[in-house]
Amino acid sequence: MQLDIWLLLGAILILSAILAVRLSYWFGLPSLLAYMGIGLFIGEGGPFHIGFDDVELAETLGLAALVLILAEGGITTSWRHVRPSVPAALSVSTLGTLISIGVVAGAGHWLLDFDWRLAFLLAAVLAPTDAAAVFSVLRRLPLPSRLSGLLEAESGFNDAPVVIIVVALSATHNGVPNLAELFGVMVYELIAGGVIGIAIGWLGAYALRRIALPASGLYPIAVLSLSVGAYGAANLLHASGFLAVYVSALVLGNSRLPHRPATRGFAEGVGWLAQIGLFVMLGLLASPGDLPGQILPALAIGFVLLLIARPLSMVLSTIGFGLSWGEKVFASWAGLRGAVPIVLATIPMVEHVPGSWTLFAIVFNIVVVFTVLQGPTLPLVSRWCRLSADEATRELDVEAAPLEQLHADLLEVRVPVDSHLSGVEIFELRLPQGASVTLVVRDGSSFVPEPTTALRTGDTLLVVTTDAVRDVAERRLRAVSRRGKLAGWFGETGA
Repeated sequence: MQLDIWLLLGAILILSAILAVRLSYWFGLPSLLAYMGIGLFIGEGGPFHIGFDDVELAETLGLAALVLILAEGGITTSWRHVRPSVPAALSVSTLGTLISIGVVAGAGHWLLDFDWRLAFLLAAVLAPTDAAAVFSVLRRLPLPSRLSGLLEAESGFNDAPVVIIVVALSATHNGVPNLAELFGVMVYELIAGGVIGIAIGWLGAYALRRIALPASGLYPIAVLSLSVGAYGAANLLHASGFLAVYVSALVLGNSRLPHRPATRGFAEGVGWLAQIGLFVMLGLLASPGDLPGQILPALAIGFVLLLIARPLSMVLSTIGFGLSWGEKVFASWAGLRGAVPIVLATIPMVEHVPGSWTLFAIVFNIVVVFTVLQGPTLPLVSRWCRLSADEATRELDVEAAPLEQLHADLLEVRVPVDSHLSGVEIFELRLPQGASVTLVVRDGSSFVPEPTTALRTGDTLLVVTTDAVRDVAERRLRAVSRRGKLAGWFGETGA
């Protein structure tokens, strides 16, 4: 009977969190606030009085949830979208992070009278932007692809160097660790983590393309398992597991794999579940009685971070990358903090660093207050900075199912809104020899198309193609979707 009660309560909790997503969408807030609110409500200060103070368990579960959230972020990120912004994102994630840490650490030392170790810990914990918060808010804003790609890539990359710094500062018992040694460790862990992530992602994609699994539902599980495995392999080799999991997921999510949309959907579902569990747990861990006393310190450090450290780090670390002042201003304001800083704040607590509970309360307050401040104002700041999307057409959604014995693939192509495929006749697609549109599903009915059948928005096409010409067929379909049947005249290759 006890199991029945817990399962019922768990289901109610998850459904409540799902409904909270809709409410947070209306107000333009990341859903993390609703989830943490649920945790505080059912915690020791609420009517249910559920006590949770196991910091070591919270750290373990928090890091596991961040692995799943980073994997989801990598799988659902379009490499074509973020590739032009990767150099700038790497600069912001490394140089920009160090600049931000230096500024905030100075503020923590002089404004809050923290010793240098605790000041640097506070600064490092607050340095990374949160992938879940960034993805949930920015992906519904019409931003230039270069800017949105920068913010998405930064949120995926900047966890890795910060985790290294926080762990090193928490583990040392002699103040600030040797900076030269720390820099060397960071360089090794980041390079090794990136290489491991690329290797596991590429090898996993290679294997999945050649092994016909007996059920389509196994492909998403395999992709997510490979990404999580990259984290474990990197940590065993003393490399950056967070960078490895994000890079491997990015490679797998952008590889030519069967059932890619299903894999993305599965990863998003797992990511949402990880977010719900993580934020509710963090709400449980926080002690409501300790939070009000740290509001003023949190506001002081938060405004230093938002108005000085973040803008300075963004301006200096993006020199030479061609960003306009409007893009830099928006990127400075859009540095949303979320679960990552709160989870990182549990690391010094586990190591029993003096002042770590105060640090946790300050970080918790900063995340809540400044998410409320920044999240809803992002559309307004975007308009002030005169930013608008440079790509109106949605990307074509293509799902592939392998036909191993025929050495062919069955492509399922959905015609999205604003796609130039609408109105194009079948013969005007000019698919390569070896590829053919065999069926069209329209308004719930299916039919075999004629060469002169015109496509419509919302149609689903079933395209059979041999292995040899599949890439060419996909590129042609993407090209027509972006620029119409004369895409070749405009230089559109569908890459």
